[in-house]
Amino acid sequence: MTRRNVPQAQHSSAKSLRKVTIAAVAGTIIEWLDFAIYGFMAPTIAVVFFPKADEVIGLLQTFALFAVSFALRPLGGAIFGRMGDRVGRRRVLALTVLLMSAATAAVGLLPSYASAGIWATVLLTLARCLQGLSAGGEYAGAVTFVIEHAPDGKRSRYSSWIPAGAFAAFAGAALLLYLLTATLSAQTMQDWGWRIPFLIVAPLGVVGMYLRNRLDESPLFQQILDGPPTPHTPMLETLRVESKPMLKLGSYISLTALSFYLLSTYMTTFLREVIGLPPDQVLLTNVAALTFGACAAPCIGVICDAIGRRATMVTSTILLGGLSIPAFLLASDGSIGHALVAQLILALGAVTANVVTAVLLCEVFPTRVRYTASAITYNVSFAVFGGTAPFVATYLVASSGNKLAPAIYLTVVAVGALIAALSIPETASRPMLTRRASEGATLARAEG
Repeated sequence: MTRRNVPQAQHSSAKSLRKVTIAAVAGTIIEWLDFAIYGFMAPTIAVVFFPKADEVIGLLQTFALFAVSFALRPLGGAIFGRMGDRVGRRRVLALTVLLMSAATAAVGLLPSYASAGIWATVLLTLARCLQGLSAGGEYAGAVTFVIEHAPDGKRSRYSSWIPAGAFAAFAGAALLLYLLTATLSAQTMQDWGWRIPFLIVAPLGVVGMYLRNRLDESPLFQQILDGPPTPHTPMLETLRVESKPMLKLGSYISLTALSFYLLSTYMTTFLREVIGLPPDQVLLTNVAALTFGACAAPCIGVICDAIGRRATMVTSTILLGGLSIPAFLLASDGSIGHALVAQLILALGAVTANVVTAVLLCEVFPTRVRYTASAITYNVSFAVFGGTAPFVATYLVASSGNKLAPAIYLTVVAVGALIAALSIPETASRPMLTRRASEGATLARAEG
């Protein structure tokens, strides 16, 4: 059977596109608010869920568990990506936000190590794994859903609201934690106060699921559904056909992942535990930096559409590779004002990388395998470089005694990302891929 060409999908109306963007961003905020709370509460979690030990060892154990949940994200990306490419983006995105909220509520209800021993740590690990599995299907799916509704020439403008939502979620988590630490004593936080943020955000998942269930499927994917039946591309075939673009894009996303989690998760620990700044003031500076990132994302999205993807990628590598060491030097002098400026510098580079990553996740891959390929690429990079960022940074500082070690690490990764960026074709002016030429040959063989 010869596959006939399917007419180009019509893009959504402005009203429908706003509705899709709001629902996608709302779900992303809910999803990442859940995920962010664990990172910000690392010092408290180290006391509640692990045996009493050296403070650095407790933090390393907590951040190791943070990394374990990221190890599940590629699996979640593969599972939910395949589901999204089979049954549609909308249903899967409603499911992921509900799973994340359920896992977050479970963390808030767990017993402490003092009352349940090692089982408390085991149960925390299981809940974190479920969070990681859910997160694996969230981000790439959200940007795919939005961009498949967006018109050519404005794709980054609309997709930039997804990373804006992620930055806003981490800012919200930091603000919530600031309010708790400002009103509760350290002992009260360890006794029961740490449960509050986990339990507060959990019901929001129902809201996210409701919003996403009310949306229409994306026009590009609906075009696939309305066309003649075709065999689903096997996972191994997807990996084979898309391996080169996945490898190139994944190499760049390593910088996106590392910069985001050094800023959003590690910097508060660094400023409190290494530099010795007051915890409440540290949280406020982090809220300010993350809020700046959320506000800057849509502006950078417009710029990215204007100057192109490659120029935006190169700019992000220069910002992060050239300014990371000066930023950490500034943060290390013990001034809360300088700590804020340092985080704003890192935020500018991190949000630039996140905005261009969001749109590239969709432009690089064809519609039939877009959710699968983008979710795997994104989550493998974030598992390797994002999930391990707080652990590696803590270890590097503790083992070397050099407060600039995390910045040096970020600079090295930025150089590798620059090389990768120069190898990725410009996609800003190119229509969205329906399928790659090599995929067409595969389909012809499969259809006999």
